[in-house]
Amino acid sequence: MKRVMVTGGAGFIGSHLCERLLAQGDEVLCVDNFFTSRRQNIMHLLGNPMFELMRHDITWPLYVEVDRIYNLACPASPVHYQFDPVQTTKTCVHGSINMLGLAKRLKVKILQASTSEVYGDPAEHPQKETYWGNVNPIGPRACYDEAKRCAETLFFDYYRQHKLQIRVIRIFNTYGPRMHPNDGRVVSNFIVQALKGEPITLYGTGSQSRSFCYVDDLVTGMIAMMEQDEMVGPVNLGNPGEFTILELATLVKELSGSKSEIVFRPLPQDDPVRRRPDITLAKTKLGWEPTIPLREGLIKTIHYFRKTL
Repeated sequence: MKRVMVTGGAGFIGSHLCERLLAQGDEVLCVDNFFTSRRQNIMHLLGNPMFELMRHDITWPLYVEVDRIYNLACPASPVHYQFDPVQTTKTCVHGSINMLGLAKRLKVKILQASTSEVYGDPAEHPQKETYWGNVNPIGPRACYDEAKRCAETLFFDYYRQHKLQIRVIRIFNTYGPRMHPNDGRVVSNFIVQALKGEPITLYGTGSQSRSFCYVDDLVTGMIAMMEQDEMVGPVNLGNPGEFTILELATLVKELSGSKSEIVFRPLPQDDPVRRRPDITLAKTKLGWEPTIPLREGLIKTIHYFRKTL
């Protein structure tokens, strides 16, 4: 049994990770400031004696005793991370410094949940971990893109300078139950609009593509990355299946039985045209690849939102 800390543990992905760690017999310390996460995500865990919830902002130092650290804390959707861009950067940079300092003191492994956004609007397709990216450093998305890139820099500097046991993953589009209904992400947007009978809003022509990974698959990859000792990363975790946004909207409309019309709006600044992970490294080194197809995952997610709404 290990005592594992998950920052951002009450968020969409974090709550699923906490649940999985408890299921495998670990003690879990969930740390969250509830800026974008929700208490109902972890309400069902509060009665578990192996689960502890701490309200804390990781831009401030934290002194606890743990055996593993998963650093997930940061707003992850454009609506949320652009609401307070300075705080977003502080969470990624100051928060990483504080968590790395804690891991250094405790001499424990720490995993950084980085993002496919470090690739920006990629000129390489699909994206391999060796690709350096194409990011606008002064655009409206930079508070997240560049802050996550800086966090990766800090992790690898601690690895080289202090021999810290780091693990870095780059998360591609992930969806599933407990997504925030107002987070502005494409899957939650489409499902909420479809269930409410509102127009399903596409930006641009709908021809831009994304790859969608169900949250259970992602959590399996995260734990596999943490527990192995062969590499530090970065490693792409995502589903290599590629769909246009219009294909996604059409599928959501079908599966939800919605009568909503599909409407088009101008494409936001710096929005990537194509995004698809090369997961060769994850497959060969972790033995990991997604198993849940988009249709199956969407059915589960739509069911969740139907109950929530």
